Amino acid sequence: MENNFIYELIGYAASLLVVISLMMSAIVKLRVVNMIGAFAFAVYGILIGAIPVAVMNGIIVFVNIYYLFQIYRDDEFFQLLEVDEDSSYTRSFLQFYKAHVVTNQPAYTFDMQRNFSLFVLRDMVPAGLVQGNIDADRILTIDLDFVIPNYRDFKIGRYLFKEKLDFFRSKNIRAIRASSGSEAHNRYLLKAGFMKSSEERDASYVIALQPDSQ
Repeated sequence: MENNFIYELIGYAASLLVVISLMMSAIVKLRVVNMIGAFAFAVYGILIGAIPVAVMNGIIVFVNIYYLFQIYRDDEFFQLLEVDEDSSYTRSFLQFYKAHVVTNQPAYTFDMQRNFSLFVLRDMVPAGLVQGNIDADRILTIDLDFVIPNYRDFKIGRYLFKEKLDFFRSKNIRAIRASSGSEAHNRYLLKAGFMKSSEERDASYVIALQPDSQ
């Protein structure tokens, strides 16, 4: 009886993980959680003697591993595209993803005018949008750093804030300041190389740009 109870718990846990994975919009997290759920289902199938269940979920585990490998192995093309914040496409993009923007960066104001607006293209898909203002001291304050759900695997953040800092230097930007957002967004900023402001009342994150050594 005790073993049967443990087996049932494994089955319920596997079901819960699969359900949670299907509710995720970020493709990498979806596949990782789905893979763990499928693995738990495979174990459950073996324990209760349901070999077809074990085999099917074992295959799902390998399918997820394959696609995760493809995501991190593929050579992708990235490009920066400066745009007019008031362009019809930018407005349409923001309107389409408005719910996602509000969830991740609730402080973002949709009707405020900004002098910096930049799309990050990934295989020519507008996958990320950065907006903000460059002030008289050449400090870029980012109000929006948004990546569409299917591309939230940190590749865009790494490309923009680690590999393309010279783009910002070319515009004589001395520092990049990002507004605090959701807990997940703040973790992303730290991973991207931002440092939390040392000022007690300042909840923003900053990258100080050193002059190009070349």
